[in-house]
Amino acid sequence: LLSEELASARLLFNPYADYAAETLKERAILQAAGQALATYGSQAIRTHVVSKTDAASDLLEVYLLLREVGLFRPEAPETCPIQAAPLFETIEDLRASHPTLERLLREPSALAVAKARGVQEVMIGYSDSNKDGSYLTSTWELHEASRALLEVTDAAGLKLQLFHGRGGAVGRGGGSSFSAILSQPEGTVSGRIRVTEQGEVIANKYGEPEVARRNLDALTCGVLLASLAPPPDADLTRRHGPVVARLSQASMSAYRALVYETEGFGDYFRAATPIAEIADLKIGSRPSSRTASQQIEDLRAIPWVFSWSQSRVMLPGWYGFGSAVAGEDMDELRAMAHDWPFFRTLVQNMEMVMAKADMALARRYAGLVPDQALAGRILEAIEAEWDRTHDAVLALTGQERLLGGQPELDRLIRLRMPYVEPLNHVQIELIRRRRAGDDDPRVREGILLSLNGVAAGLSEPIAAIRTGP
Repeated sequence: LLSEELASARLLFNPYADYAAETLKERAILQAAGQALATYGSQAIRTHVVSKTDAASDLLEVYLLLREVGLFRPEAPETCPIQAAPLFETIEDLRASHPTLERLLREPSALAVAKARGVQEVMIGYSDSNKDGSYLTSTWELHEASRALLEVTDAAGLKLQLFHGRGGAVGRGGGSSFSAILSQPEGTVSGRIRVTEQGEVIANKYGEPEVARRNLDALTCGVLLASLAPPPDADLTRRHGPVVARLSQASMSAYRALVYETEGFGDYFRAATPIAEIADLKIGSRPSSRTASQQIEDLRAIPWVFSWSQSRVMLPGWYGFGSAVAGEDMDELRAMAHDWPFFRTLVQNMEMVMAKADMALARRYAGLVPDQALAGRILEAIEAEWDRTHDAVLALTGQERLLGGQPELDRLIRLRMPYVEPLNHVQIELIRRRRAGDDDPRVREGILLSLNGVAAGLSEPIAAIRTGP
């Protein structure tokens, strides 16, 4: 490899304390991958996704390790059965994705692997970018990164396969998969797409054969339409992109002012949501935080979104939008929502998540905060932004209430709420008891059951496919 010396240097001198141990673990994993390929064939394992990619050398290290276990031969790189794929997750990494991928494909060996396969796969993450900068900003940065990545692969004579790391909640990229595919930038689908389905989404969408068939039909239909008759996203992006870029910056500023710059916000979040109980119950595949730190920055994005959903604030799915559009030309924004699938899907997803939120229940969760002066101050800011965003969505859609233009989806959500709301009240009481020192295992079990029940009730209803405004 051209960058072998650089990669070796990173392996030996990376400042992270556990990096050497992680490298040995990675090598063992790749050895196991080689055994799986030998046993089950070349299609068994196709891609090695590199989380938190911020440099081309992160990917070249993979090829170096693949060489060490006999899966990569520098003299014949096109025979490598596994492709290194970057995962761009944070706002900063999404913005740097173009030069990072461009640098990777300047390496003859990496380019040869991609040429042999015909595509370069790239994964883009919704959860961390949302946690970084708000729903609006995350959605826009993902859109722009997708366009930038397509430019790189086109220049290299490759096809781009985007791997969308979407979760169940809107704050993690959830919402209508059909609409999401149609809102992708022109040329980024082209007959190929890869999407994750995680957590409660698996049971909700694929637990029954007929429901699974309907969801797979919607995905296939979306890919066909986006490939054969793509909406004119490029023209609309040129026309309206500067407006959304301005809204994105304003949304991110409002969001970060609350989450990262408001004194005591971390204390409020940990007391007014069940994040502590989620971590204690160990119901996820990984710890809720990357380190022992209590800072929001070190919290994993999945429990961040999950906690706000449980407390019915749903903050990652809407906060910042109301402040962003204040003072904007609403006629232009309404035209954008009507004509541009990207912006229309953004508004529809936000409208859906707001329909599941409940500020009255949010106030009850805020009652769990020991410092009620702090709780009142932060809850007041959240409610003020809620009012701004609620009014902005209604102004954009021309409706009298949320989901007024989507009666079937509205009906399905309303049918669930009488069953979800009692679970929220039970959860609040059980959390209060547990935090007061009640170690009764039935309290712990009750919290777990309430978490599961609320999550299932708030998952996306299987509604009619939306194909237009």
